[in-house]
Amino acid sequence: MIAEIVRLEIKPGQEAEFEAGIAAAKPLFERAKGCHGLAVRRSVEKASQYWLLIRWDTVENHTADFAGSADFQAFIKLVGGCFAAAPQVDHAEETWTGF
Repeated sequence: MIAEIVRLEIKPGQEAEFEAGIAAAKPLFERAKGCHGLAVRRSVEKASQYWLLIRWDTVENHTADFAGSADFQAFIKLVGGCFAAAPQVDHAEETWTGF
């Protein structure tokens, strides 16, 4: 299982619009090949900073299957206008969990 971790800087004042866009995009992720869910976290210290956490079977499910799809374009249409800067994307493998 791969975790996609995306750090997002949202334009100040557009946090509610971004959160509504993420909620509207949920079905796009639910039907994506290899996707096992997503979560959004908002920074306590900086209200315009978010992390989008998405679980994939493989990196390629994100980078090839989803990122090249019409659903990805629909996702960007929903939330891309809220970005203050380009998203920072990392992929990580779980090596241990205490939860």
